[in-house]
Amino acid sequence: MTNNDNYFDANKATWNDKVKVHAKSDMYALDAFKTGKSSLMPYELEALGDVSGKSLLHLQCHFGQDTLSWSRMGAKCTGVDLSDEGIKLAQNLNNELKLDAEFVCCNVLDTSKFVKDTFDIVFTSYGVIGWLPDLKPWGIMIAERLKKGGTFFMAEFHPIVWMFDYLDNKPVMKYGYMQEGVIYEEYEGTYANQGSKMVSKEYGWNHGLSEVINALTEAGLHIEYLKEFDESPYDVLPNLKKTDSGMFVTEDKLYPLMFTLKASTL
Repeated sequence: MTNNDNYFDANKATWNDKVKVHAKSDMYALDAFKTGKSSLMPYELEALGDVSGKSLLHLQCHFGQDTLSWSRMGAKCTGVDLSDEGIKLAQNLNNELKLDAEFVCCNVLDTSKFVKDTFDIVFTSYGVIGWLPDLKPWGIMIAERLKKGGTFFMAEFHPIVWMFDYLDNKPVMKYGYMQEGVIYEEYEGTYANQGSKMVSKEYGWNHGLSEVINALTEAGLHIEYLKEFDESPYDVLPNLKKTDSGMFVTEDKLYPLMFTLKASTL
C-alpha cells in the first residue's frame, strides 16, 4: 500500500464514525430532512437553477442529503463517497423517501472505475478537496464524467481557512497556503457535534485556488467564474457571528471563508 492508501483508510474509518454522530446531530437535522427540508444552500441553488430532468453526479456526498435534495428537485442523481457507512445510510434514506438516486462507495479519485455514465452536472461542496492529495486526477475524473456541454459546480471553504489551526477554539495560523505535505489532526468531537466523544483522526492536504483552477483547465474544462465570499453557510469555525441573512462571518471579515466555481465542457 502507498502512504496515500494508509491516509485514505484512516480517513474512511473516521468518516464511518462521523456518519453515526452526524445522523443524530442538530446540524444535519435528519428528521426535518425526512419531512421535506432541503439541505442545499443558496449558492448552489442559484448556480444550478432548474435541475429537473438532468443527470447529476454528486462527489463526496457524505450520507446523501444533498444528493437526495437534488433528486427531490427532479434530477437523476448518483452520489459517491468513501465511507461505506455513509453510502449505506444514503441508500436507506433513498428507499425510505421513495426516491431514485443511486449511491456508490469508492474513493472519489476512483469514480471513473465505478461509474461509467456521463452527466449533465457534476457537483461537490463544502469540505471536499482537502481530503485529496493531488487535484490533477480529480480534475481529469470530473472531465471524464461530464457530458459535452455539461456543468461542473463546486462550493468550498476558502483555502485561507485551512491555513489556521482551530483546535484551541481560536484560529492560529499554522499551515501553508500551498503546503505540499500532508496535515494530520487528532481531536475529540466533530464539526457537527463538538461535544461528541468520538476521536477524529484525519489526514488532509491544502490546495490553493490556482491549483483548483489549473486542475480543471488542464483537464479541458472552461472556467465560467470564480467567486469568493467573506461568509459561510455553516457555523463550523470558532467565534463566527450569524448575519441577518442566516450566514456566518468572522467579526473582522479580514479574509474570505468560501468560494464557488462554475465550469463547463466545450
